[in-house]
Amino acid sequence: MRGPGRWWRRQSKPEKVETYTRWSFHSFAVVEFVTIGIMTVPLGAWPGAVLLLTVAVHVGVCFVTVSRALDWTRGRRPQPVRLLWTLAAVTSAVGLSAMGIADGGPDRESVDAAAGGTFGAVIVIGTGIIALGVRGRRRVFAIPAAFAAGSFVVAFTRGAPVGESLFASTMVLFGGGLLAFTAVVSVWLLDIVYELDEARETRARLAVAEERLRFGRDLHDVMGRNLAVIALKSELAVQLAQRDRPEAVAQMVEVQRLAQESQREVREVVRGYREADLAAELAGAQGVLTAAGIDCTVGGATAAGLPVAVQSALGWVVREAATNVLRHGDARRCAVRLRMSEGRVVLSVENDGVTEAGGPSGSSGSSGSSGSGLAGLRERLAEIDGTLEAGPAGKGLFRLTAEIPLPSVPARSESVAVVRTVSEVTP
Repeated sequence: MRGPGRWWRRQSKPEKVETYTRWSFHSFAVVEFVTIGIMTVPLGAWPGAVLLLTVAVHVGVCFVTVSRALDWTRGRRPQPVRLLWTLAAVTSAVGLSAMGIADGGPDRESVDAAAGGTFGAVIVIGTGIIALGVRGRRRVFAIPAAFAAGSFVVAFTRGAPVGESLFASTMVLFGGGLLAFTAVVSVWLLDIVYELDEARETRARLAVAEERLRFGRDLHDVMGRNLAVIALKSELAVQLAQRDRPEAVAQMVEVQRLAQESQREVREVVRGYREADLAAELAGAQGVLTAAGIDCTVGGATAAGLPVAVQSALGWVVREAATNVLRHGDARRCAVRLRMSEGRVVLSVENDGVTEAGGPSGSSGSSGSSGSGLAGLRERLAEIDGTLEAGPAGKGLFRLTAEIPLPSVPARSESVAVVRTVSEVTP
């Protein structure tokens, strides 16, 4: 049993459901053969053997039709139209053979019952399996209706009263319709299982793609500013070296430090552990901009006491803003201000050096509207219900403003008032 058990465990969940569906309909054919084999005992040796042989042929065709129809359902084969018509013809032939054997056999009620049971079982099983290879509700339920009409004609031509003929056809319609409905529902459920599995795989691929976008965004935020500063300090070092100034060595040492810091930050981004610290980013931005000859002022409230998620998001805003100021335009002044306003923390970064045509491409122009840096910041802020606005703020000015709601915390005075009120009304 290790072989079948190992094979079953290797199957995916949709494949297991498909296997269950396939063998369920195979089992219908097996039940048909066993049941009719028991029914053919009253027919005698030769009539019973002949009828059981024809039923075996019907069962074999049913087996093949189930496999081909389910393969067509999954798109692995074309629709087995000829096989479906073959099964319908074999089903009709076996049913008529049963009636013929009953007419030519001994005149006994048990023979008629066996022939009638054989006829009904073959028609019902054949109807349900044919329905596996058909699409459309009208076509599916037309199959049991057609066999029910044929059953009425066969019963009525054999001399049965109209009432008995209607009862026989009604039973065929009910049994065949029930099995056809089962086939439709089984295929529907199988399709749903495969669609859910595909949706799960799609969701996994989207998660991977989103993680790649997040990694690319973080890498852009990490490397953008550092590379800009490295380029600036390298250029400064070259100019100082050309003038034989000893400060060139200090600038190159700073370039080396920034390169090592960039390596460390990239490793942290890869590991997914990196969080931007607002106070450190404010101090770093001020130092970098001042070193680049830009008068940078940082004012307003302090970052102490803000939630970690808020500090991290605003830290990325400061980093991206400083990178844009360094990379684009010809800024001479930059003002960073942090303030609390009505349960919200607001960070604004304003710089000059914007041209009349719309400003530097990374500040007020493309980056402000559709650049990857500010787009990534908007995604970060949206995760904590924050907003980001960027655009011209007057003649030659550009302003970037980020707002994040702060978690509501009940005031201490309100808590004290509640405690006092409770103590006053308590005896």
